[in-house]
Amino acid sequence: MTTPSLLKKEVIAEFDPISLEEMGKVKLMNRVDTKYVTHIDQIETLLKLASALYRIQEIDGERNMPYYTCYYDTQESDMYYQHQRGKKTRQKIRRRIYEGSHDLTFLEIKSKNNKGRTKKKRVSMEDDQGIEGYSEFIGEHSNYNIDDLAPKIENHFYRITLVNHDMTERLTIDTGLEFHNFETGVKVCLPNIGIIEWKRDGNNIKSPLKDLLFKLRIHEGGFSKYCIGMAVTNPALRQNRIKQRLRKIQKINPIIREGEDQEEGRIAGFEAGDPVSETSTK
Repeated sequence: MTTPSLLKKEVIAEFDPISLEEMGKVKLMNRVDTKYVTHIDQIETLLKLASALYRIQEIDGERNMPYYTCYYDTQESDMYYQHQRGKKTRQKIRRRIYEGSHDLTFLEIKSKNNKGRTKKKRVSMEDDQGIEGYSEFIGEHSNYNIDDLAPKIENHFYRITLVNHDMTERLTIDTGLEFHNFETGVKVCLPNIGIIEWKRDGNNIKSPLKDLLFKLRIHEGGFSKYCIGMAVTNPALRQNRIKQRLRKIQKINPIIREGEDQEEGRIAGFEAGDPVSETSTK
């Protein structure tokens, strides 16, 4: 992993810890998710305001955990285009290594229904294992045949996990994002981007998070790591529906592709690496 997390250790040190075992009580495998995308500076301000309201997951003394994910899709990138077309019922299939948790590795299938709820099914696997031996699991929990799937992109990022004192909601905050596309060979790093994901069992949970986000003018906005990663590393893909999100990302963190001819490095109607103003990075 070459992209560091810019999140300051002294900021996350202000939270009281919660163990992995205690976190098991807040699994939220059938949940409602809301995502927010902002600059790393805003993330740090949010954390300073929230330190007395949440606890932070700590494993072996570490709080900002590295993750690795490999996403699978069909040759036609069916799962990407379902999202790009705005289809409400859709799936993602991925192999994820929880590198901060003794390299725990799972094959995971996320299914979203038309009511906005997300269900996740997963099975443990070896960290260097492919998906070839999991045709039954994939066939049972997804709409896809294992023979039609291939690795599309991989990503690395760092994650902190917060839980409220009532154990009814969980926040994950991802930083240090890095994408690599297996088909194009292109790599993109987004060190200034922070992704907040608020996870709970329903929309009626009272949470101080809403007030804090409103105060900081951090607005709801989707960010699928798979779809955004595919779009920024493969300009040949159709991107109409997510073009506005790509522009927002570009304002926070100039998108520069490594491993691609810069003459071809165009995304969402602007040159990769276009400069942004100082005011646009906050």
